[in-house]
Amino acid sequence: MFAAGGLGVRVAVLGTGLIGGSILLRLREAGLDARGWDPDPQTRRHGRDRGVPFADTPADAVRDRDVVFLCGPLRTLPDTLAEVAGVVGDDCVLTDVGSTKSAVAEAAARFGLTHRFVPGHPMAGTERAGLTSAVAGLFQDAAWVLCPAPDGELTRFRALAGLLADVFAARVVPLSVPVHDAVVALSSHIPHLLAGALAGGTARAPSRPAVVGLAAGSFRDGTRVAGAPSRRTADMLIANRDFVLRELGLVENFLADLTAALRTGDAAALAGHLGEARALRQELFRPAAARSDHDFPAAGSTAELDFLLRLGGQGGWIERITTDGPTARYTVRRPDPDPPDDDA
Repeated sequence: MFAAGGLGVRVAVLGTGLIGGSILLRLREAGLDARGWDPDPQTRRHGRDRGVPFADTPADAVRDRDVVFLCGPLRTLPDTLAEVAGVVGDDCVLTDVGSTKSAVAEAAARFGLTHRFVPGHPMAGTERAGLTSAVAGLFQDAAWVLCPAPDGELTRFRALAGLLADVFAARVVPLSVPVHDAVVALSSHIPHLLAGALAGGTARAPSRPAVVGLAAGSFRDGTRVAGAPSRRTADMLIANRDFVLRELGLVENFLADLTAALRTGDAAALAGHLGEARALRQELFRPAAARSDHDFPAAGSTAELDFLLRLGGQGGWIERITTDGPTARYTVRRPDPDPPDDDA
């Protein structure tokens, strides 16, 4: 649907904070026809000062575009999706970058847009916000989740996944909407709660000044995301509340095991629990396995959809997609199922 490298693709980005701004900067850096829009006039002026085209209205930004990235606050995405869909043509690929997918996917189904809306979530960012913090290379080697349509219509999924892999050098991870929301509850959202708890508890401690003075890497790493804008974090947690509360039970139970072992002075049990945690930590750095290619009919099939959802569920990702006549080829990678033992 799109040429390799996004050649000739016209893109709009609505909402140019850290994520949207970084998308827009990378698109421009890659030489694509891309323009932005932001509700803040000062942000639009700043973008124009950096040589990036900004429209004055969302409609002007998305008109005649092939792809539109919706990058506004989570609570605005359903309404923005409906507004944009009424302006662009039916061939335009619509996607978002929200950190939860259920609400916007349900809205897309309600509006009859599942055939051209591909829910997305780039797993990248910093505690900073705004266009002034945007970085064109933010998504290189970062996981970028895309949710294929549950009915198996994959033309637009393939086009968008190819664009993200080619232009952003992102690792495109296919997941269903509910699996995504459960996964990010543990991988992204609960860490915000834990960081907030550590920083907030310290803020209330009588020893606060001394802690701040002595804080080293472990404290800074553990509280990094507590520096994110608090309203944005609260909106994210509320939007994924059911999954966050469900997965939080796993964390609470493990913390209870650690606490019980510490309270009774059971060093063996404590070391065992910490060893379990250490093993998970080491999985973050295991090497990827060799690439593999997988061919499917370009017309799409349930086998292709099943393959994609298994790939993402196994921690794998798409490196490249090519369509040659009747065949769609995926080049993918999966984590090594048997990483070397560092203690061996």
